[in-house]
Amino acid sequence: MSTSSEAVTGNSASTEASVRTTARGTRLTLRAATLGRPGAPAVTGVDLDVAPGEILTVVGPSGCGKSTLLRTLAGLLAPLDGEADQDGRPLTGPSADRALVFQEDALLPWRTLRANVELPLAIQGSARTDRRRQAESWLARVGLGEQSRQLPHRVSGGQRQRAQLARALAGRPRAVLMDEPFGALDAQTRAGMQDLLVEVLHGTGATVVFVTHDVDEALFLGDRVALLGNGRLTAVREVPRPRDRTARDDPARLALRRDVLSSLGS
Repeated sequence: MSTSSEAVTGNSASTEASVRTTARGTRLTLRAATLGRPGAPAVTGVDLDVAPGEILTVVGPSGCGKSTLLRTLAGLLAPLDGEADQDGRPLTGPSADRALVFQEDALLPWRTLRANVELPLAIQGSARTDRRRQAESWLARVGLGEQSRQLPHRVSGGQRQRAQLARALAGRPRAVLMDEPFGALDAQTRAGMQDLLVEVLHGTGATVVFVTHDVDEALFLGDRVALLGNGRLTAVREVPRPRDRTARDDPARLALRRDVLSSLGS
């Protein structure tokens, strides 16, 4: 690694330009997979292929295995049976390629927002000046430029989730795995976070698997929606006009919403 600040800046600018122009997503695949813990399978017979750059939302009733599926794709849980692959290679554990975002923000309380966002960059070995610049850039993108030196307890829950999103994306993961990240937010803040997620993902090319219990959220964000229930993956459906706020009353979207709610027993 070059030690000159000019070289570091140049390399970073080149990297960021590459991120903006190159699809960097990864393919995540489950084949005939049984997911869960030994002696306690949660979902069986899962066949799922998440395309590079796709946003897949996952819905289902409480306890149906949504979080288990996400943790399997993250490499935190090995399949009890079948296969879990990334780009055709077996998932053997966690990787910097796959970032996790939780409902609880999981920020380190003794580090400022900027220092939290710098953390994955430090783990990757980025130079201090470079990771500081990148952290400040990401915080500005999520609307926290003026709060970068605040500790997490000094900002709101929505702002902490913005910082967690910035931290997840700062390390340039090829997949972002999100476990009901906006579930604890009020409706207005939640809608704002959905729009922000769409905005900051633009140009990254990252593959996203987004678990939610909110059907409308799933149908707004997802290119496809996966339905879990009764210990199985019951369907994967294409979403008409994803990420289009004006599509809420689209007949095709309304029909899909009815089907999803019916499958959930709502």
